[in-house]
Amino acid sequence: MDFGRPVEALIPDAQGRVLGALARTTRELTLSTLAEVSGVSLAHVARVVPRLVDLGVVERREVPPAVLVRLVPEHLAARAILALADLRHVFLEEMGESARSLDPAPVNVTLFGSFARGDDDAASDVDVVLVRPSAISEDDPEWSESIARWEAHVRRISGNAVQRIEVGEDEAANLMRSRRPLWQSIRREGIALQGRPLTDLGARARA
Repeated sequence: MDFGRPVEALIPDAQGRVLGALARTTRELTLSTLAEVSGVSLAHVARVVPRLVDLGVVERREVPPAVLVRLVPEHLAARAILALADLRHVFLEEMGESARSLDPAPVNVTLFGSFARGDDDAASDVDVVLVRPSAISEDDPEWSESIARWEAHVRRISGNAVQRIEVGEDEAANLMRSRRPLWQSIRREGIALQGRPLTDLGARARA
């Protein structure tokens, strides 16, 4: 799924881009501004907007010489579009909730990479660091099955593959002190979905 542009991903062509642009703001936009932010020509915007006004999803206001338009948030269809525009937030919430229900529980699950930065697209992998408790071995069947089910769930709710870096608790503490670019990036932009922040592990290793 393209969580950066979910409206445009599911509603094709100019109409989806216009609706996506309107869903990302509460301001009234002129037609020329709408064309600029949606990446649609002014001629296309001038054709799409009247159809959306007729449906009641968009309202227009004449402020000569300009025409101002905005999404009607009370409209049932507009509510669905706004919910779709908020899909990234919903995905991260559900991904974190499912990570917190893992049993046996990881020490930490951290999202990093394009999804953490917000520049992912439909082809992006969901990159995660998963820290295994020191008391659990890498080949523990209960652990492996639980993580496999979680990864399958994330794939089902997003359509994006999961790429996992799994490390033991003691190893993670040392890696968080590493100057390797990957781990510096994880420290800088990682989003903790479950457990103690990875930076806490690194601080513990220095103590």
